[in-house]
Amino acid sequence: MRRLSRVSPTAAFVGALVLLLAGLFLPGIIGALLLGMLAAGLGALTFTTWPVQSPPTRVVRVVLLTLLLVAAVSKAL
Repeated sequence: MRRLSRVSPTAAFVGALVLLLAGLFLPGIIGALLLGMLAAGLGALTFTTWPVQSPPTRVVRVVLLTLLLVAAVSKAL
């Protein structure tokens, strides 16, 4: 967590945005792998911060994680 807290919020947002856009626009398995990497990162962050999040935040994170996984699977197929 200490390492994660040193990351600039702007850099984290831009990095996630680049991964998302690249995953959506790159064809086939490459895009699916990028979306899967983003989903894995979001899943790890959700798992780590679950106890301190409010229920509405938890719902939003689970919904976003589900949407990312669906997008990754649909890209792979």
